[in-house]
Amino acid sequence: MSTISPQTIRIPQEFLPADGRFGCGPSKVRPEQLSAFGTRGAQLLGTSHRQAPIKNLVGSVRSGLSELFNLPDGWEIVMGNGGSTVFWDVATFGLIQERSEHLVFGEFSSKFGEAAAAAPHLGQPVIVSTEPGTHPVATKEDVDVYAFTHNETSTGVAMKLQRPAFANDALVVVDATSAAGGLPWSPSEVDVYYFAPQKCFAADGGLWLAACSPRALERINSIAASKRWCPASLDLKIALDNSVANQTYNTPALGTLILLDEQISWMLKNGGLSWCAARSQKSADHLYSWAAERSWAEPFVRNAAERSAVVGTIDLTGVEASDINAALRANGVVDTDSYRKLGRNQLRVGMFPAIDPEDVVQLTRSIDFVVEQLIP
Repeated sequence: MSTISPQTIRIPQEFLPADGRFGCGPSKVRPEQLSAFGTRGAQLLGTSHRQAPIKNLVGSVRSGLSELFNLPDGWEIVMGNGGSTVFWDVATFGLIQERSEHLVFGEFSSKFGEAAAAAPHLGQPVIVSTEPGTHPVATKEDVDVYAFTHNETSTGVAMKLQRPAFANDALVVVDATSAAGGLPWSPSEVDVYYFAPQKCFAADGGLWLAACSPRALERINSIAASKRWCPASLDLKIALDNSVANQTYNTPALGTLILLDEQISWMLKNGGLSWCAARSQKSADHLYSWAAERSWAEPFVRNAAERSAVVGTIDLTGVEASDINAALRANGVVDTDSYRKLGRNQLRVGMFPAIDPEDVVQLTRSIDFVVEQLIP
């Protein structure tokens, strides 16, 4: 092993990506979004969120997402402040009637199950788990919510969304935080598809959004009618009522909404969700094939069908990921670190639609150069 300091390595300019941001959230924000933010922000920031200009912005986000996801009639885009972490608590009050089942295969997919287990008004949830790098399948249980995760951000495992044949009246509720906008899905297989906008949608966090089917809306209204106690800030019925009026219960971060609206518009202009998914898949195909061709690297997710197209995880042997990350960062290429709690010698690469597939190619060229310096 070389004794060279990683921070002193200088990667040739022809190997560097045009944009060196590969984080898995917050993710790369396109320069065009920032430019639009300067113009629209000057008009909207510091104005009332109860007046037409901001309500029109919220309406644009809601209608744009409905178009992007090709939602059938009767679906609603519901939103509230706080991000996906808050939505787990929201769901324990407003979606789960009595008991839920959770598929757990990483750090983030475990959180909703933990929230349900802690809720004193709910029965103990069913937890079906597998080791990181794989995902479990649903089991037939007496539950009224099946909680899935479309893409496990911590491990780079994606699962195909399919309503269990035995689900009956149970809702399928999907955490899509790092998947929404980058992976395909069918509304026929899902009742609630919720996410935050700091990954595929290249905005800031602090907002949750949920595409809700008519069955989900019926559940929300039914639970609200039961007079179950709920804090107003976590009340899904209050969020729904405000959303259909194109507003949020309390003051939203207008900057996040502007960046989100710009990204949705960009996605739609380029061909919608199918274009976004194909763009991320192109990046993923290169990353995984590149890793498979290296003696010191391999895809962490063994089953190719479960490898994410938006978050790529690559295990390393004989070279320290921390050294590679340090060298990359010294050259302006950032946030390729693995998820901290996973504890693996691993690179993690965001491949969201805003990230140019050619930049992923350049990233791998940069990594090759760094490894050649670290391993004489």
